[in-house]
Amino acid sequence: MRKIDMLMPDRGQPDTAALRAHAPDALARYVLDPDQAWWRRRICVQALAGRVPEARVPGLFARIRDEDETAEVRIALLGLLSGRTELLPWLRDEAGRGDGSYGVAEAVLKARGLLGDRTAASGLSTLAASPWQRWREDGEAGLDGLTEHHGADAILADLGEERPEDRRFALRTRHRAGRDVIPYLADPDRGVAHLAHTLVADPDRLRAFLDGEPAPEAAVWAVCALHGLTEDRAETRRLDERLGSPRVEVDGLDEELRRAIVHEYAPRCEWGSDPRWRLEVLCTEPPGRPDQADRLARATAALTAAGLAPDPPVSAGDHHQQGDGTYHVISCGGEDVLISVLGRFATGHDDRHPARRALEEAGFRWIDRATGGIEVTDLCVYYFGGRGHRDVDTLLFYWQD
Repeated sequence: MRKIDMLMPDRGQPDTAALRAHAPDALARYVLDPDQAWWRRRICVQALAGRVPEARVPGLFARIRDEDETAEVRIALLGLLSGRTELLPWLRDEAGRGDGSYGVAEAVLKARGLLGDRTAASGLSTLAASPWQRWREDGEAGLDGLTEHHGADAILADLGEERPEDRRFALRTRHRAGRDVIPYLADPDRGVAHLAHTLVADPDRLRAFLDGEPAPEAAVWAVCALHGLTEDRAETRRLDERLGSPRVEVDGLDEELRRAIVHEYAPRCEWGSDPRWRLEVLCTEPPGRPDQADRLARATAALTAAGLAPDPPVSAGDHHQQGDGTYHVISCGGEDVLISVLGRFATGHDDRHPARRALEEAGFRWIDRATGGIEVTDLCVYYFGGRGHRDVDTLLFYWQD
């Protein structure tokens, strides 16, 4: 065991080549030893790919079934042994019961798909529509397994197209078969339409689709898709004007705030976002952003002149000791003043604090509670596990760990 340990140091990368050359029975015994670190055992599972000793299979099955086993080891073993049909009865039973171990249910679904269990189709379709890449890839792999076993037509028939996630599978299937996916730009589910707009590959077909006067939102998706293929900003702007320059109206969101937010978040917004935000960022000029060091120096000077004794500015990530954000923090005694990197925006917990007047006189714009509370509708931004729309305060002064 000591030799295997040396191939997986506490610091640094494991020697995967040496592990792959190591005796498989020794690796399997290491995996079965609960006294070994779980992360090393998982690496050994991966090194056993394609060379599992038959005599060790029952013991490895037992590790999969053991709810007290580390979830990551169980998941790795499910990947290693997913082609074993003798595991299917337990997989089906586990799917009906579930033990709550993180990630095991998803790995079980994937394994059922790889074994051709058609009763897993609906769950796999839901998993394949997850916004989390890890689960989405598991769902897609499981659906691919079902397709290999039974053919695409059979799985399409099992799922139908009533649910958005099932239409995603139908869309992916059509795309793989080289068939036209443009009709899915008109799907009522924005996640489906978003996927379609990333898969369309024929600029001329998109232009013909637009000439047919599609529904307004489908037309916007088509223009965004066309721009992704051609990167022709002039054509994109002409088409935007032809569509009437559609924009999402947000009460109270003036042009300065709007431009700062759109150009920061629309290029990477979540699936559920209104596509008009995506088009707007392609057709408008980004706001000018003065040198951040100069901006922070001006803010510090203004606060100093007001007698507030500011500390040196620190980034949002340094302030929270992790992550990153779109602002810097300047501490003035018991009050933290936030200076956004997205524009001349500043804020704090108290709108009546003297820092407000000092910064406004220096040319900054103070974002008070009323302005900060404006909801920027249908621009969905990831924030601590959520993917909905956010208010102005969160977007201008954003931090994520």
